[in-house]
Amino acid sequence: MSLLSDIFSRVGRTVTAYAGDKALMLAAVSAAANVIVADGEVAGEEFDAALHGLRADPVLVKGYDALMLETELYEGIARARTRLGRAENLRHVSAIVERPASQRENVFLIAADVADQDGISGIEANALGEIAVALQIDGEGLLRANPVRRPPV
Repeated sequence: MSLLSDIFSRVGRTVTAYAGDKALMLAAVSAAANVIVADGEVAGEEFDAALHGLRADPVLVKGYDALMLETELYEGIARARTRLGRAENLRHVSAIVERPASQRENVFLIAADVADQDGISGIEANALGEIAVALQIDGEGLLRANPVRRPPV
């Protein structure tokens, strides 16, 4: 019976990926938005890093084009400008807590790449900590296991 349920689970995930996994997309966009706005300014490099990370996710890229992701990211940033909006963004993030660890980790890593455009500041580290708690993952461990690789200057 577990083989049959495994097959149905895989088929369901594939169909969801092609139909657009809205919960995963909102979680990733919301996490990135909270980090982008954490220091009070929206830097172009952070926005670009967020879009690049969103397009790199294998599930999101199947269900959403670049324009759709960009539009959702703008909306997430608009929400993140207020305390209420940041709390709503965290609710979107925590909505995927029952998902496989790989999906939750991908959401965190997208947000971490956004934060690490010029080094992770204290306030960005706090935002990442809130995201890790909402996702129920080890954010510090993920950052250590996936260091930033910057080209030599």
